[in-house]
Amino acid sequence: MLRTPALIAIAIGALVMTPTPAVAAKPPSGMIDSLQRDLGISKEQAVNRLANEARGNNAAPGLRKQLGDRYAGAWYEGPESVFVVATVDATDKAAITRSGAQARVLARTMAQLTAVKDGLDRAAAPSSVHAWSISPQDNAVIAWAADLEAARTWVEASGVDAAAVKVEQSAERPRLFYDIRGGDAYYNSALGYRCSVGFAARRGTQLGYTSAGHCGNVGNATTGYNQVAQGSFQISSFPGNDYSWISTNANWTAPGVVNAYGSGILPVRGSAVTQPGGSICRSGSTTQWHCGTVQALNSTVNYPEGTVSGLTRTNVCAEGGDSGGSFISGDQAQGMTSGGSGNCTSGGTTYFQPVGEILSAGGLTLVTSGGQEPPTGCQGYSSTYSGSLTSGQSVYQPNGSYYQSTTSGTHAGCLDGPNGTDFDLYLQKWNGSSWSVVAQGITANPDETISYSGTAGYYRYRVHAYSGSGSYTLGVNRP
Repeated sequence: MLRTPALIAIAIGALVMTPTPAVAAKPPSGMIDSLQRDLGISKEQAVNRLANEARGNNAAPGLRKQLGDRYAGAWYEGPESVFVVATVDATDKAAITRSGAQARVLARTMAQLTAVKDGLDRAAAPSSVHAWSISPQDNAVIAWAADLEAARTWVEASGVDAAAVKVEQSAERPRLFYDIRGGDAYYNSALGYRCSVGFAARRGTQLGYTSAGHCGNVGNATTGYNQVAQGSFQISSFPGNDYSWISTNANWTAPGVVNAYGSGILPVRGSAVTQPGGSICRSGSTTQWHCGTVQALNSTVNYPEGTVSGLTRTNVCAEGGDSGGSFISGDQAQGMTSGGSGNCTSGGTTYFQPVGEILSAGGLTLVTSGGQEPPTGCQGYSSTYSGSLTSGQSVYQPNGSYYQSTTSGTHAGCLDGPNGTDFDLYLQKWNGSSWSVVAQGITANPDETISYSGTAGYYRYRVHAYSGSGSYTLGVNRP
């Protein structure tokens, strides 16, 4: 007989240049919009900029080889990225111009500048010198420093050609960035807990990560696996649910991965729900990486601290401190470790909170490997769900389960699939013995909308990738 399920948190003890195609593909609208916003340029300038950069990047290796030891660097100028190539020999100007680039004649070759930088790399720099790098535009090495005199003394002592170094005032204080990785430890000193990271997720532009609700209360501060200040709980729900979201400070970045410890670093590419019997693995800061299968969806667990519903039951083992850690199937995020019984010596049962619920309830977007995010074309719906499908695959929403409507009314669904695919949407109703399709959107397009006026009952949406693969967003209104 299994012991009473227990939450899995633990008190803190001792805190221990490839060429690009000559013709660039059409850039995504999100990139164009961001360039307009961040560089203060027009849409036309942003489009031209990317096209010019694609051509320039393609031409650069050949030009560098052609110029040989006369090559003095290449760069882009202006809002539309005019490609500039430099040489120390004026007779090269015609060949550079024929390539489509603007030609400049400078005093120092790239090889000379590289030798200067290499010399600075070998000299121990004072802490007031923050960074140094080659600037082909300046035909110099630039060093950024808080103390200019100390920087000049360092340059002189290095033995390099000081005339080739520009020292500029800097208020920078370079610092290390730390990755948010599923399964890594974090600490809540207010409650004395060590828990584990679930998945990196954003709310708007604010970065953070999901975890278990019982790991902290709203406002509790956290430190990372390395005891560096990290962030604070902004969302926490327990009991009833067992999810949380911690916002992080600027020291933390998110590559969209899970730490599988001895099995490597795994990418997260979506959140398509694994069905019962499917394989699943868990990462946590105590017992690290273990795998098993899904036994049941939508489970209710009666913990001593309170009842939690909507959990997924697995036969993957876990122990104290693993709470909040990642459950993942393939490259699809599943959820965050909640609790269970047993251990990783004798085996056990572990439940996890599906990640889809907090993504929807918290208005969060899962951070995926490579930065790809689900489409966001279905706006204004009361609930949204996102995930990723491969061709021929289906998933049920909400969160691999169904919902109950207690009144008659209109059910509306909006599916925003990836461009170039054919994704379909079905609304199904439970007829007492099976699920039957009551509305469907099955055009040869990635996007579908359906509306159905129905009576009270149990409903669910089926999202199907008829052809093509990628991320999707589903917007839902219920009576």
